[in-house]
Amino acid sequence: MNERRINLHLVSEATGETLNTLARATVPQFENTHIVMHRWSLIRTSFQLHRVLDGIEHEPGPVLSTLVDQALRGELETMCRRLNLPVVPVLDPVMNMLQEYIGEVAAHRPGRQYVMNADYFKRIDAMHYVLQHDDGQAQPGLAEADVVLVGVSRSSKTPTCFFLANRGIKAANVPLVPHAGLPEGLEQAQCPVIGLAIEAQALIDIRRHRLRLIGNGGQTGAIRHTETDYVDEEAVKAELLWARRLCNRNGWPVIDVTRRSIEETAATVLQLMEAWHERKKKQAAVSS
Repeated sequence: MNERRINLHLVSEATGETLNTLARATVPQFENTHIVMHRWSLIRTSFQLHRVLDGIEHEPGPVLSTLVDQALRGELETMCRRLNLPVVPVLDPVMNMLQEYIGEVAAHRPGRQYVMNADYFKRIDAMHYVLQHDDGQAQPGLAEADVVLVGVSRSSKTPTCFFLANRGIKAANVPLVPHAGLPEGLEQAQCPVIGLAIEAQALIDIRRHRLRLIGNGGQTGAIRHTETDYVDEEAVKAELLWARRLCNRNGWPVIDVTRRSIEETAATVLQLMEAWHERKKKQAAVSS
């Protein structure tokens, strides 16, 4: 079957993350069409918009927009009507619903979601925390963590922590290494501790790829170690079994990340964190 090709223009007055997220959620549903995305971000003046309009005219295709400035929206919609192209202002349904429910007219000022308020600085602090407490570093600082992720090497702990940090969550991660012992106080942590598990073959593939990258980077001897316990099938299975039993013994919930994206893993971590805090509230209410 010949694959159809279309252009999709994402026009944003801010970073474009809202439109990127929407596109990631919808575009993969069209398996027989190659959708080429054109991202136009930080469009806040008429001069900037003219570059967008030239691009749409040169490579016509439907438009998704988060422009809130009425003058810019008018120019964009006029061009799309002339080219007979659909344009969808994706914020309008939610904005209109909130206006009607709250009884307040929206400000329609660009970039309002990116003000440097307390939430912004909380995210920055969380980023610094993740950097300082990655891979078992600065272990005394675990007492400040909102959540601790544990798992064997290459089980996606670090990228998950960084994703959580962008939500303002201080996430530490601790590698589980047989016979190495756990950081002092981890088993009595005053925050949720969550294990990340992965299927043996998937982990072996990831580790072998990592070793190849190290070898290509010029670190001598890296390739010679590709058949050590780090990637040996039986050794890896034993390592994963030990890690899961450790989590079970400590009552730490485990997420299987084998077929999960980082976003899905992080969402599950947030659910488990919420459940942990709910249990703590109930325990406190009973004890009082």
